[in-house]
Amino acid sequence: MAWLYVLFAAIVEVFWVIGLRYSTSIWEWTGTIIMIVLSFVFIIKACEKLPAGTVYAIFTGSGAAGIVIIDYFIFNSDLSWGQVFFIGLIIIGVIGIKLTSSDEQDVSVEKET
Repeated sequence: MAWLYVLFAAIVEVFWVIGLRYSTSIWEWTGTIIMIVLSFVFIIKACEKLPAGTVYAIFTGSGAAGIVIIDYFIFNSDLSWGQVFFIGLIIIGVIGIKLTSSDEQDVSVEKET
C-alpha cells in the first residue's frame, strides 16, 4: 500500500504543478492548494512504511517526468531527444529503486526510556 501512496503523490504533484502555472481564478487556486495538501498527505503516509529518501526520490523523479510529458502533449511545449533520453533515465531509476527496495519496512523509531 505504501508504494500506491508514492504513486498517488506523484500523480497529484503533476496537477498542482500545472495548477501553479495555469491557475487564474480563485477556484483554480483552491484546487491547486488542495492538490498540494493531498500530495503531502500521500508522501507522509508512504514515509510511514518506506524510507523517506526512497519516497522522495521516486516522488520527485516521477512527478518531473510526468510534468514534462503532460506539458508536451497537452500544452504543446517543446521536447527534445535529450529530454526524452533523460526522462527515460528517470523512469529506469524509479523502476530500479522499486526493484531493489523491500516491499514495506517498518521505519518507525522506538523511544528508549
